[in-house]
Amino acid sequence: MRGSVTETAPTPGGRHLRRAAAAAVASAALVLPLLGAAPPPGETTSSAALLQRAFASAAADYHVPQSVLLAVSYLQSRWDTHGGAPSVTGGYGPMHLTDARTALATTTEHFADGTEDARGDSARPALHPRVAVPADSALPARLTTLVRAAGLTGIPAARLRTDPSSNVAGGAALLASAQRALHQPLSTDPADWYGAIARFSGADDAATAAAYANDVFDVLRTGEQRVTDAGQAVALAARPELRADTAQLRLTGLRTVRSDDTECPSTVSCEWIPAPYAQFGDDDYGNHDLADRPAAQSIKYIVIHDTEGAWDGTINLVQDPTYVSWNYTVRSTDGLIAQHVKAKDVAWHAGNWYINAKSIGIEHEGFLAAPDAWYTEAMYRSSARLVKYLTAEYGIPLDRQHILGHDNVPGPTTSTIPGMHTDPGPYWDWRHYFELLEHPFKRTAGKKGGLVTILPDYAANQPSYTGCVTSGRPCAAHGSSEVRLYSDHDENAALINDIGYGRPPTTDVNDLSSRVSTGQQYAVADTWGDWTAIWYLGQKAWFRNPAKAPTAVNATGLVVTPKAGLTSVPVYGRAYPEAAAYPSGVPAQAVSPLPYTIPAGQEYVIGDVLRGEYYYAVTFDTDTHRVVAGKDLYYEIQYGHRIEFVRAADVTVAPASRWARR
Repeated sequence: MRGSVTETAPTPGGRHLRRAAAAAVASAALVLPLLGAAPPPGETTSSAALLQRAFASAAADYHVPQSVLLAVSYLQSRWDTHGGAPSVTGGYGPMHLTDARTALATTTEHFADGTEDARGDSARPALHPRVAVPADSALPARLTTLVRAAGLTGIPAARLRTDPSSNVAGGAALLASAQRALHQPLSTDPADWYGAIARFSGADDAATAAAYANDVFDVLRTGEQRVTDAGQAVALAARPELRADTAQLRLTGLRTVRSDDTECPSTVSCEWIPAPYAQFGDDDYGNHDLADRPAAQSIKYIVIHDTEGAWDGTINLVQDPTYVSWNYTVRSTDGLIAQHVKAKDVAWHAGNWYINAKSIGIEHEGFLAAPDAWYTEAMYRSSARLVKYLTAEYGIPLDRQHILGHDNVPGPTTSTIPGMHTDPGPYWDWRHYFELLEHPFKRTAGKKGGLVTILPDYAANQPSYTGCVTSGRPCAAHGSSEVRLYSDHDENAALINDIGYGRPPTTDVNDLSSRVSTGQQYAVADTWGDWTAIWYLGQKAWFRNPAKAPTAVNATGLVVTPKAGLTSVPVYGRAYPEAAAYPSGVPAQAVSPLPYTIPAGQEYVIGDVLRGEYYYAVTFDTDTHRVVAGKDLYYEIQYGHRIEFVRAADVTVAPASRWARR
């Protein structure tokens, strides 16, 4: 949601502007070679195994199977500590023990109010603004697990927040307590812990708790291994034969959520919390449009957002008819999904009416500019299951040309470009997300393929950013999905300039001018040693791509280039029909080029081919709604960080191999 844009609504006079807003390997000598990693400089192999030993110790002390403890922690945090910083729901450490009261009292939030159009998704105020913090007894139990862990272990809350070993012990104590509360033995068999794991989730409904426990058992069956953000090597051996005692779920006494109206896979917990379709003035209504997708118009895209705020505030906003809308929200702590708008209808979420009309918007609880307020494994997995379901249901390709971040949505007109949103940002792990989607990015061609797919190692790739907390100040070092671009094969060269922003490029966490993201594909323009150049925003852009630590892999596919005789061709932010396609009573929409062009000799990757289309929906009464389909063809292309569109009449399509043949 971060950023701002106001798109002119196609109504006479416009719309009112609104206020927005794996058994463990105990020795690192074994783990590190297995992972192909080394401890950070100055750190011994022994110290790099401290966390692994902490899991073993806590498991023995509290009589919890070590594998259960490891799997739960993996789902909570992927064993990361995030430097002791809290998550968006006040969770600390590898066990994500929650202490919302402390987190709320000590975390400074930086947001700005703004205005937005009913059709777009502009600068929203903080979804979770600073408020008076209630007593612990007034907070939901899922937000106070650290306080309860302190009581069970006798370990001070401050240590549970900052010391990973203590944090793991606190998680073990909570699991053991949950097992006893269900009158179950402290068994050594992980299969006997399903109910306690469900309870540990903090969910207050059976479906969410079951989805969480099922995810933990998936981790137990497949195993995991990685080096954490603190250089700790942790491993969990696979137990593919393991089967859980799922009948324990009924012992939890958790409520049943309303899910009859939802469009979700059975593998997630999904709740129906509808956004209102309401009229409240002359030619004014909210907060979405009724439609008939995919019968009347295709659904081409899924847009990934983050909320820039907490769950409760987000849910309140989407139920406000004077606010904007999106189709789904995914909760950070446990992956609970709330659906708000049916897929057949058009939610107002992307800041581009063309994209709105052809997409499904999914919000994820979290903050773009706070990398340690992390997106949990539970959230990633739940979201991926939802996206797999939706792409199968509506025939949406599982690639980065169709699974977009909000930061990949184009500005519909020139004036909107500077304010377009930048979420989910550089810290969203697209590589891991597509692995969960079972469509991992990989090399698809040799050196003569002509294209590259951006694919850095997320953890090792740590470009510098500024502005996460204070404008101009460096952000904490952190893994990233994005790779920086330069005007020459030199890190001292100027950053790539995006003329649409009207300002010099910076390293600010929200400045997309000179960045490419994991999964995006570009035509190769040149190479120089460890550097690769691509065509980007009408110019040659360079990025470091050393053979021993590549940030991109070779690919092949189709590209567009200007037709012979043309010096350049215009680029568009939406694929609207030609004027002759509009019926009487439906005003023709301007096919307005952006300030971008494709110069002769440059190539850009094709993501899709589409006929011009416009959804006319400007009244509360749906009788006047029309889908206008034209004859003009457009190609969706990867132009810069965002997708754009070009008219088929202006370009030639060819395999991306021309540069390689030179």
